[in-house]
Amino acid sequence: MKIFIDGKFFSERDAKVSVFDHGLLYGDGVFEGIRAYNGRVFKLQEHLERLYFSAKAILLEIPLTPAEMLRAIVETCRVNKVRDGYIRLVVTRGIGTLGLNPRSCKKASVIIIAGKIQLYPPEYYQRGLDLITVPTTRNLHNSVNPAIKSLNYLNNILAKIEANNAGVEEAVMLNAEGFVAECTGDNIFIIKHGALLTPPLSAGALYGITRQTVLELAEQAGAKVAEPNLTRYDLFCADECFITGSAAEIVPVVKIDGRVIGAGQPGPLTKKLVAEYHALTQVSGEPIYK
Repeated sequence: MKIFIDGKFFSERDAKVSVFDHGLLYGDGVFEGIRAYNGRVFKLQEHLERLYFSAKAILLEIPLTPAEMLRAIVETCRVNKVRDGYIRLVVTRGIGTLGLNPRSCKKASVIIIAGKIQLYPPEYYQRGLDLITVPTTRNLHNSVNPAIKSLNYLNNILAKIEANNAGVEEAVMLNAEGFVAECTGDNIFIIKHGALLTPPLSAGALYGITRQTVLELAEQAGAKVAEPNLTRYDLFCADECFITGSAAEIVPVVKIDGRVIGAGQPGPLTKKLVAEYHALTQVSGEPIYK
């Protein structure tokens, strides 16, 4: 594997960052997780838009234009002969001092890794996930805004630890008001009486690229779509439930906090959306090989 770092390619062995990089020292930076399918980078423009918005929110100047970044991502995939894979795009504040002040960092650093990822074993996609609600709440909007996809992921990691300790793969995170925000690394959806519901961004949900794609697919299929505040009660009483993410794609959920969801197996609308999503990934995206 060849890793792109600031305009050059390095082997895995030689791909390194400075111990003075503020991305390492303070989690000061932004990132994206992107998928490639069938020789195309899926939803690349949407991922780049979110990256640059996240960077703007933390006053991080990315040293590449969006067009240059797009070309760098495609070239990294090409160099690594990726047709179906996962791309991790990272922009750190760059090398600075041991002090907190980001002004000591003269130039941001760009890292692109193109490889493979498998978040969940295949059987979970067939039979569905069990979730729990964890005590760790989602970040407040006036602290580390959940809309920013930053390298500071400790909030999510703490919730993931609680999920691991409970013996499950994923967990539901609530916001400070007790409404459902999202999972530790995924957005969450329920289906009730044929309507597709997901927490609003204002509840602390990340603007998920897969989330938006699923909303669009559901609308095209004629399903009613809404983004209301949801409580745990709404999750428990849902007919179907699933989670979404670029890495995870769409994963059915069959139990939350010991409550069986619907019939306890992936539901018909969930299966339909999975099929339509997979079909879309095979024909859409930025070509890697022209």
